[in-house]
Amino acid sequence: MNQIFQMRIKQLSGIKHFVSLVLFLFIVNNSIAQEVYDLSRCIKTGLERNFSLLVARNNEEIATNNFTRGNAGMLPVISSTNRFGGTLNTTNQNYNDGSKVALNDIHNNSGSLGVDLGMTIFKGFQVKTTYQKLKEQKELEGFNTQMSVENLVSLIVSQYNYYIQQLILNDNLAYAVSLSRERVRIDRQRYLLGGASKLELLQSIVYLNSDSSRFAHQNEVLRTSQIRLNELMAADDLGENIKLKDTLIQLDQKLLYDDLLQQTLQNNTSLRIAAKNQVITELDSKIIKSRSYPYLTMSSGYGYSYNRYGSGSLGNQNVHGLNYGLTLGIGIFDGFNQKRLKSNALVEIQSKKIQYKEVEQEVKADLLTIYFAYENNLRLLKLEEQNLSVARENLEIALERYKLGSLAGLELREVQKSLLDAEERLVSVQYQTKIAEISLFQISGRIMEYI
Repeated sequence: MNQIFQMRIKQLSGIKHFVSLVLFLFIVNNSIAQEVYDLSRCIKTGLERNFSLLVARNNEEIATNNFTRGNAGMLPVISSTNRFGGTLNTTNQNYNDGSKVALNDIHNNSGSLGVDLGMTIFKGFQVKTTYQKLKEQKELEGFNTQMSVENLVSLIVSQYNYYIQQLILNDNLAYAVSLSRERVRIDRQRYLLGGASKLELLQSIVYLNSDSSRFAHQNEVLRTSQIRLNELMAADDLGENIKLKDTLIQLDQKLLYDDLLQQTLQNNTSLRIAAKNQVITELDSKIIKSRSYPYLTMSSGYGYSYNRYGSGSLGNQNVHGLNYGLTLGIGIFDGFNQKRLKSNALVEIQSKKIQYKEVEQEVKADLLTIYFAYENNLRLLKLEEQNLSVARENLEIALERYKLGSLAGLELREVQKSLLDAEERLVSVQYQTKIAEISLFQISGRIMEYI
């Protein structure tokens, strides 16, 4: 039995509101039959089924498939060429002595087949550098997938705690409705006994209707939050009712800035992506430089050909044999394009270095800003907890005085509103603190600790 349930039992027992107690027990009993989700299960379900993450993983798989020696040009290329054809000709020949020769429907046939092998032996280290670049691109896609995973986990943890916040607010408003209903009951009895005016009774009914309206609206917000959590988990039934294991927002109040900064500089995914882009740009520059080197290629093959002649003294012939060769070449002048590409590559390397420093500065600024918000919310949390304790005690006193007739209805309403506001402020500060905590975990590369 969770803490909120125990608190509601105590509060409802205090005012002896049997109908609200039975209604609350009915809701709880229905929720027990639902499947229970804890935070770890929600995250694992989302990681297995979320559609955007599946796309990111497919992109990583493509980069992995591209990381091969053959794609880098390290392996030989073997091809086979086969051909069969022929000609059907009519020939008329006129000689200077006046004689003529006519050859009709001369059919010649030819066929050939061959296997060729080609391989790059040296290309200015371009092949080796290209292979290294493919490896870096594979790791870059891995970081991009990791970024998608971290973003999804952050969203699920945030939505999970937002759902808890809405459940708490829903319970608070349900309790507010029960208090207003109790007040209507008291005022109706007083009115029937002549101890209160009808105006007081009608005003109590207005308050009850107002609280009931807010409670109905909160049910809508709660339902929307539940649907959003199902969406992040890619549930088959987005409208499925979810019962959470946690009923309170759990906070980590021991995060230290120095530790977070060190972890951020080591593990932040945005920084890793920026660093990897810088490495890839440097490899691109090496590939461009390699074009200035000479290149050496090797080729070899085996061929067979057959020819049949429809006229002449030779009826047919076939030729078969091996061929081989080495090709050595070097680019001498290309209109200064090579020099231009080298200059642009150096500028691009400088740009990537600047971008890394920019990302590093942004990450540090975000960490510092969020940590200040985290610390401030922790201070506010203690204050709001004290305010809530005072507001609850104040309501108990006010309710007893109201039953005795020594407190006006308007004053009771203000006390009741103060309690509701204190509850809302407390859960709001708890949620904002949790959001700051989640952001700090994500920036420092610790977001997967929530699983």
